[in-house]
Amino acid sequence: MNAPGLGPDGGGGVDQSVDESVSADRRDARAHDTVEAAVRAQLAKALGGVRGMIEAAVPTIGFTGTYLVAKDVKTAVIAGVAAAVVLLAVRVAQRSNPQFVLNSLVGIAIAAFFALRSGKAEDAFLPGIIYNAVYSAGMLASIAVRWPLVGFIIGSVTGDPTAWRSDPGVVRLCSRLTWLLMAPCLLRVVVQYPIWLMSGDQSGPLGIAKIAMGWPLQVAALALMVALLARGNTPLAARPEAEDA
Repeated sequence: MNAPGLGPDGGGGVDQSVDESVSADRRDARAHDTVEAAVRAQLAKALGGVRGMIEAAVPTIGFTGTYLVAKDVKTAVIAGVAAAVVLLAVRVAQRSNPQFVLNSLVGIAIAAFFALRSGKAEDAFLPGIIYNAVYSAGMLASIAVRWPLVGFIIGSVTGDPTAWRSDPGVVRLCSRLTWLLMAPCLLRVVVQYPIWLMSGDQSGPLGIAKIAMGWPLQVAALALMVALLARGNTPLAARPEAEDA
């Protein structure tokens, strides 16, 4: 085994690693010639595609369906967590990226804590409502101060996290996209929080609302974003080293 930082011949590994990293950054910058192309690619990556969105929904379906049948919070929690664990096992067996399953597992674990602590199944949905409220507030604040969240997606591609702000057209585009990205989160809060406040067991309506307003709503918002992006052709300024290659 070679020493850390050394190549097979005992030297030059650091330079080679740096060169490969720079080359990868250059290829990434070249892959997207426009702001619209960069945002489309990064959003698809962030959502995890169809499989990632399904994996996010399955534990909730397992929890809600089991509770409606068994009327027992502990049994429903076990079903939801078990569904996430099975999905994780499949990912591990396939040696594919488990990021979205892990996110789902963490989410159902937090939901389970809330539900088991109070003994009320509807409290399992409270963390999601809080998360969407905080996320909406953060995106709204980013738009208000003219640092829209989607702008940093562009920065992650160009290698300069703030250069996009020098172009007013790009800032406007990113603000519109951030509004669309925020819309599903805000709608979930507006619909689900009043249901959670109602007296009696609201786990059934909340489960249905969460599933219906999960990936279907996210796909609808993404479709609107893609439609907006398809109309534009804003040049993407790559960082200098990518242009010099």
